[in-house]
Amino acid sequence: MPTLGDVQRLYEFLRRHPTGVDTFWAVLLVGSGFLWLVEASIGADSRIVGGPIVLALGTTIALRRRAPEKMLGLAILCGLAQMAVDIRPNPTDFAMLVIVYTVAVTSSRQVSRFALGAAVCAPPLATLRWPPHAHQTWWETAVSAVFMSIPFVLAWVLGDSIRTRRAYYAQLEERAARLEKEREAQSKVAVAAERARIARELHDVVAHNVSVMVVQADGAAYVMDASPEQARQALETISSTGRQALAEMRRLLGVLRTGEPGEENEYVPQPDVEQIDELVEQVRGAGLPVEFKVVGSPRQLPSGVELTAYRIVQEALTNTRKHGGPDVGASVQLTYFDDGLGLLVEDDGRGSQREMYEDGGADGSGHGLIGMRERVGMVGGTLDAGPRPGGGFRISALLPLKPVR
Repeated sequence: MPTLGDVQRLYEFLRRHPTGVDTFWAVLLVGSGFLWLVEASIGADSRIVGGPIVLALGTTIALRRRAPEKMLGLAILCGLAQMAVDIRPNPTDFAMLVIVYTVAVTSSRQVSRFALGAAVCAPPLATLRWPPHAHQTWWETAVSAVFMSIPFVLAWVLGDSIRTRRAYYAQLEERAARLEKEREAQSKVAVAAERARIARELHDVVAHNVSVMVVQADGAAYVMDASPEQARQALETISSTGRQALAEMRRLLGVLRTGEPGEENEYVPQPDVEQIDELVEQVRGAGLPVEFKVVGSPRQLPSGVELTAYRIVQEALTNTRKHGGPDVGASVQLTYFDDGLGLLVEDDGRGSQREMYEDGGADGSGHGLIGMRERVGMVGGTLDAGPRPGGGFRISALLPLKPVR
């Protein structure tokens, strides 16, 4: 007994060989046509001419999907030939219904309408050529012709509706494919943005903490023999700074970890405005005098704004240590407005070269200021960085509290 799998395989085979299926039905139709020719009460000459007509109509069935427009023309010629040699409608004329349906499904709109017109004209012509009854009135003949046209019209309507449905499904598939491509593109953009964010975070963490560790290590090496106690304090600062840097890097790289069984991912909160005070104390401990001032009433801010503010101050103080020169001092001021947070970081050192803050560095080393501008842009703020008129360097930023739309 055939199983569901056998039926499915048979169905797939038939779908892969549509011409073979049509040829099978064409053979059956041609066989019934020849039987009709043998039994019909027509002359010998009509039978001789009728044989090629039957074969031609069978051909329209066999090749209807390969060349529907040509088969439509062949079916019309067969119909005219039947009228010319007086071969009345017979079973093989069913091929005309099939070809009208096929053209409505597969051909252009213009050819489909032509097929509909030919199909509507065929029954009246056949009625005039072979009247059903000699005693019928003209309006009875007209009604008969109309009823004979109905199957052809229904075949065309069915084919046209299937054509419309297939076009609709094709549009849906195209839209789905387009949306899939858009989702892939958005995913790539999101991945690139996340990588850029992690790169900025890593730059800020490494640049700041490593610079503090280098300064402390140099100081410890300088006073190791003369002042062991100061050297020990410097080493402790290096140790705590390294732990802080390691904790932040674990937070940043935690999203890249697989989370294997038994492995506990360690995360720390993102830095916020309240930790700027600790940052300033850390920088002071590294030997850079920093004045810190808060103007306005401190309050809870969006996490993105707080992280941006912290990173800007961190990068600005790191740049001061790198480019400010000896005996440099800095100041940090936070100003709470009703609709935003203002940042002002200044130093009295020699500052950096102009190309470092205009184009991100002629040698590609000015990524810190580039990262600042990207961070501020992500929260919809503004940033102004450059040398002060009286010497030194200034970084001013305004971070709005309203979300970016």
